[in-house]
Amino acid sequence: MSKLSRRQALGTIGAAAAASTLPGLPALAADRSIRHFWWGNPERDKRTFAVIDVFQKNHPDIEVSGETIGWGDYWTKMATQTAGKNMADLVQMDYRFLFEYVYRGAIVSLDEFIGNGLDLSNFDEGPLSGGMVDGKLYALNIGSNSQVVPYNTRLFDEAGVTADPINWTREEFATVCEQITSKTDARGSDDFSLAIENVEGWVRQDGRDFYDADGNVTATPEDVAEYWSYWKELRDAGVVADKNKTVILDPSMTEAGVVTGDTAMSTYWSNQLVAIQGLMKDPVGAAMIPHKADGAGRAQFIKPSMFMSLTRDAKDKEAAIAYMNDWINEPETTAILGLERGIPANPNVREALAPDFTPAEKLSVDYFNAIQDKVGPLPLPQPKGAGEVRDAFMRIGTEVVLDQMEPAEAAGIFIEDAQAIIDRAR
Repeated sequence: MSKLSRRQALGTIGAAAAASTLPGLPALAADRSIRHFWWGNPERDKRTFAVIDVFQKNHPDIEVSGETIGWGDYWTKMATQTAGKNMADLVQMDYRFLFEYVYRGAIVSLDEFIGNGLDLSNFDEGPLSGGMVDGKLYALNIGSNSQVVPYNTRLFDEAGVTADPINWTREEFATVCEQITSKTDARGSDDFSLAIENVEGWVRQDGRDFYDADGNVTATPEDVAEYWSYWKELRDAGVVADKNKTVILDPSMTEAGVVTGDTAMSTYWSNQLVAIQGLMKDPVGAAMIPHKADGAGRAQFIKPSMFMSLTRDAKDKEAAIAYMNDWINEPETTAILGLERGIPANPNVREALAPDFTPAEKLSVDYFNAIQDKVGPLPLPQPKGAGEVRDAFMRIGTEVVLDQMEPAEAAGIFIEDAQAIIDRAR
């Protein structure tokens, strides 16, 4: 992870990592300092560095160093910093890894700061509860969202797609992929074979979560084989991205098919619609993950898109909490952040932002509202080792995508490996 000045970061918008200090303010003028580490993209990084500038303007005695890197490398870097006892003061946290980092003792409770530097009096109760572990608040929700299939509306129109992208089924999704491929110069969709979030949704449509309350893997080899077989059929038919593009693990957003124009659809989270539209020439639309016809459950859920957490390595906790508080309450800050990280949990902020929504932000909110009665409950917290399970899914799934292993054989190996990983991590 390299560091750049804010000016360099904003000028080199595709930079993978950066740090910021207030331009024109000598470093020695600030006698207090904090570090903020997040996974980002060009749009998120630009907004976050602008927020850092505002905070430093309002708190000239506190210097903020911003560090950003892509999602694919973020958790590796986080693990390295955690092991080296050199974590940033404030880190962006994901629900998938929240319990793991709490039980490691890497992040600390925010309870003592509530009403004492951290004002949560206008915070929605639901988003607040999502950051709690064993009754204590460890992670502050900085936006809510859900899964989304962003699509190119021009290509949908050219292909004459009439399917309802909010209520469509798996079978209708496959038909749309065929329509797009046959009637436009793009393929129907990126291949979602290596997205474990999507296979988790696949399992939820049968009325189960991927993990049970004890952290054991409840997904079966049959579940995973069915999922990989579905995508293999679409791949063999030539209506989704080919294997060479699919096996680019954790590609950057700029490589997504819906952004490059190679495909009409990709898979992301709804808070990323703003950034995706910023990279596209054509208007973007928002679809749900296709539903299983007569399924017992629902794939999608409303998720804290990301949190901000205070780490055990923070030296100046008062300064860190002041920075965190501005993220959810300071009008100038919340105006800069907008909806890029998700729907704010502070209703006063949502009301203030609404008149100035960009088309992409309005799309994000409209989509969020449209799916409210079509989502299931938040899944059970994922156990320690879930990140390694994700890596195993992509590694073994790559063998299927490259036609080096049949879906059924690979699925059996994956489920066995996944449970072994969880058992070893306990």
